[in-house]
Amino acid sequence: MKTAIVILNWNTKGFLERFLPPLLGSAGPGAKVIVADNASTDGSVELMKNRFPDVSTMFFSRNRGYTGGYNRALMQLKAEYYILMNSDIEVPKRWLEPLEEWMDSHPECGICAPKLHSYAERDMFEYAGAAGGYIDKYGYPYCRGRVLKKVERDYGQYDTPEDVFWVSGACLMIRSEVFHALGGLDERFFAHMEEIDLCWRAQLAGYRVTVVPSSVVYHIGGGSLPAGSPGKLYLNYRNNLLMLRKNLGKTLALRALKDGKSIGESAAYGAKKASRIIFTRKLLDGASAAVYLLTLRWSYFKAVFKAHRDARKIRIGITASDISLYLRQHGASASVTGLSSSWMIPRALLGRAPKQDESMTQPMRKINSKDL
Repeated sequence: MKTAIVILNWNTKGFLERFLPPLLGSAGPGAKVIVADNASTDGSVELMKNRFPDVSTMFFSRNRGYTGGYNRALMQLKAEYYILMNSDIEVPKRWLEPLEEWMDSHPECGICAPKLHSYAERDMFEYAGAAGGYIDKYGYPYCRGRVLKKVERDYGQYDTPEDVFWVSGACLMIRSEVFHALGGLDERFFAHMEEIDLCWRAQLAGYRVTVVPSSVVYHIGGGSLPAGSPGKLYLNYRNNLLMLRKNLGKTLALRALKDGKSIGESAAYGAKKASRIIFTRKLLDGASAAVYLLTLRWSYFKAVFKAHRDARKIRIGITASDISLYLRQHGASASVTGLSSSWMIPRALLGRAPKQDESMTQPMRKINSKDL
């Protein structure tokens, strides 16, 4: 098959009932829909066996999260392209063709994605990914069409294909050869920010990440953990630190190399600069934990504390020698789009776009303090 469309399901029987039929109807002759079940207990398994017996289904014995579930599913599939899709996505007809056509005609693109619209408000972008994402200098993610909690209406302002830093794991297409060459998703993440890490690693390996706006899908959102959940907060804080430790030094060194420094100088600069930025990010996380404590949100405070404690237990030591080796392998071909040179939050509150190392042309909507 050309494209394997894989839904990783965990206790979302209702979404499968609602959204699987139109997805099956939209898949062309070269595409196949596969449901991988992460040990659901809500009747999803029985639903697939009784109502959708002709749909290829994988049943896993335990829940290994978004990362482990997809890794185990995709290692069993042979296709040119993989699509990772949440079960709460509604697709219109002909959503798939623009993605396949883009990848067919742009071999340098490793990952692409449609625009994400809200299922409830059809002309609004959806929080999870909107029209593709960036991150600021301290690792805070934001999107074209969504900054902090402010979401834009789609009036065509992002209707040109655009290289971005990351696209949402709610619905993304990746070349199978790229997925396997990168070692798949990092299972230490379990869930949350794993797709940003994947997109970052793809760029560091020399591939582009692109939003294809002629394809649009509709996302309910919320995921397996509700918004504001201490569990989600824990994963986001922990995984953000892991992601920065893995990738930031290489990215900064790559920038220094392109500015004319030698490989050794670039590697030393990247390692030192990344260490300083990550230390600052930890201070910012500590400030947010203090706010949670002072406002008596004890479970949130504990989530941040636990995230930092557990991040320290996961040994990720990227040294100057590691970065030097990376630059020798990929320094001539790789580039990273969408890493801001400024801190997004104060600029967003003033209605100003973060400074981009590679320009972002669209203006930012004004953000109010209540959107924090």
